[in-house]
Amino acid sequence: MDTKRLDLNLLVTLEALLVEQNVTKAAERLHLSQPAVSAQLSRLRDVFDDPLLIPAQRGMTPTAKALELMGPLRQALDQVRSTVSTHQGFDPAKATLVVSIACTDYLQAAVVKPVLSALRREAPGVRVALRNLDIAQLEAQMVRGEVDLALMTPQAAPPSLRTRLLFDEHYVLIGRRGHPLLREGLTVQEYAQMEHVIVSLRGGDFATPVDHALTGLGQRRNVVLSATSFLMVPEVASQSDLVALVPSRLVRDRGDQLLQVPPPFPVEGFEVGMVWHERSHGHAGQQWVRDLIRRTVLA
Repeated sequence: MDTKRLDLNLLVTLEALLVEQNVTKAAERLHLSQPAVSAQLSRLRDVFDDPLLIPAQRGMTPTAKALELMGPLRQALDQVRSTVSTHQGFDPAKATLVVSIACTDYLQAAVVKPVLSALRREAPGVRVALRNLDIAQLEAQMVRGEVDLALMTPQAAPPSLRTRLLFDEHYVLIGRRGHPLLREGLTVQEYAQMEHVIVSLRGGDFATPVDHALTGLGQRRNVVLSATSFLMVPEVASQSDLVALVPSRLVRDRGDQLLQVPPPFPVEGFEVGMVWHERSHGHAGQQWVRDLIRRTVLA
């Protein structure tokens, strides 16, 4: 690729095209005419030797190369933007702002709860509206301004949305302190013989991918309670002889009540990140809130 033929304006246009996947909408975002954006797309195709976006039934579809470019392109442009513009004009101590956050109940407890404490100290005029996470509707909700930020696994986000990784989560096995069977160094057979709580988000299921993994190991666990939320599980475990696999951040402040040990076989964890729309990307207050969330979870 001949980088001498590439300028910053072309990269900004490419970013807008990849987000909007529509020449007309990209032109509106950039305050340019449609012919001008079409001409820049033609130049970009020539520079990258790739169609980048191909016509689809509705709008355009990014090519594989375009999808590969999206992450590095945004990172590079964001570095340029942060050099020339910071959070000027936003004073968290005096600002009034409502931030709508969509996430699961686990992330409300593990992330939003400590963030709220930090907000009360640093930005008492910022209010938070919590919404249930609906991945199928998330992009539309963000376009309409109903959701400003989602906390979720970044890989599950629509490709047009911006993402930032916060942390890698893993599972721990919990039970009450003084549990007659729970200890470090459990065998898989000992684990299976205990009474278990599992979480079925859709409700009523008594098996999860963990049970499929146990079947491959020749074991079957005794599931006696299927809950629809992680939030009640630590309380149940602390007041009975039931045990449960839960995300570690859900119980990291409950060491006085709960014994926490590694599971006796590999249990796949997951990533947690922030997801937001281009609409709120440059908003100084929203930027500050995203930075606060990141600072809080890394503390």
